[in-house]
Amino acid sequence: MSKIHIILQGKGGVGKSLIAAVLAQYKASNGQNPLCIDTDPVNATFNGFKALNVQRLQIMEGDEINSRKFDALVELIASSTDDVIIDNGASSFVPLSHYLLSNQVPALLKDMGHEFIVHTVITGSQAMDDTINGFAHIVNNFSANEIVVWLNPYWGIIEHEGKNFEQMKAYTNNKSRVSAIVNIPDLKEETYGRDLSDMLQERLTFDEAIANPALTIMTRQRLKIVKTQLFDQLNNAAVL
Repeated sequence: MSKIHIILQGKGGVGKSLIAAVLAQYKASNGQNPLCIDTDPVNATFNGFKALNVQRLQIMEGDEINSRKFDALVELIASSTDDVIIDNGASSFVPLSHYLLSNQVPALLKDMGHEFIVHTVITGSQAMDDTINGFAHIVNNFSANEIVVWLNPYWGIIEHEGKNFEQMKAYTNNKSRVSAIVNIPDLKEETYGRDLSDMLQERLTFDEAIANPALTIMTRQRLKIVKTQLFDQLNNAAVL
């Protein structure tokens, strides 16, 4: 049975492609060969990671998204014996969510022996309300599926009226639905944040960057620390 991991969030620029890339690298580090797919019609960031062999699914027809093109996505993942990682863009969040639900795709994949896991991201500051709403949409609609929440503090502290995410009603009312929470390290500072940002801009994996002699010793050391922090959390997430 393969696990189908899909990253869904209606807010753009909150780290969806980072999550997809980290998941793909984590799977590879455990000897797996995940099928990686990018369905973002605008910013196919995940597809830019050459080392991850990401397939880009074209879903546009002219200037509009043609939801029927998602049929090709189902064909790809239905026959996969390896785990699948799907990165989806903000602009296709509503069309893809509607397609999956109206066509009962999660149930179909389950009948085929697959496990369907939805990953979403929560961030802080002005984007927090939008990402919380995206989380609520997923919880309310993908009712029978595993949900993994990634907390990304890059845009600000994830806090409302003195409460962190795990104290907010959005979470406490749906705690039983959340299989795991992954905390992305706060990387705004000049050292760790710049190193990770540069790595992502170049579309490099952690291993590629860490092995790159053109980078300073301390840059490689910091990237190794971030990789370890993330992978340790994923090791503790049984659903993965």
